[in-house]
Amino acid sequence: MRLPRSFSGWTIAVFGFLAFALGLLGLISPETLLVMLGFEVLDARPAGDYTLVYMAASSMAAVNMGVYYVFAASANYTPFFRWTVPFRLVTFVVFTTLVVTGAAPAKFFGVGLWEGLGAVITGFALWREGNLLPSRQNAEAT
Repeated sequence: MRLPRSFSGWTIAVFGFLAFALGLLGLISPETLLVMLGFEVLDARPAGDYTLVYMAASSMAAVNMGVYYVFAASANYTPFFRWTVPFRLVTFVVFTTLVVTGAAPAKFFGVGLWEGLGAVITGFALWREGNLLPSRQNAEAT
């Protein structure tokens, strides 16, 4: 596997590594991740509480996503970098809305901020490299 070859690639690789690491943390110690996100950790879970199942599922998704991001960065797959920007901005809006409406604790805003700031930095890097928008030449060649 190669190291990223561009600033935008590095932004994707760092995001991917962090997603992978936090996903592993959620699989190994879901309670630790719940505390980091500002959620209450219960001593005993009542019947019908699937919090730990959801934590395992979302943590596994984060592990997978982290791997995708690292592989895309390694391959310098710029179209993937571009695709992440709007979707990470949407994630920022949704997660921030959850905090603002009281559906999620204030610490959860950090997840939205991580997504939004990462999207802006990746978008800036793509813009600076002249890769924010696909060129017509490249689009016609594929």
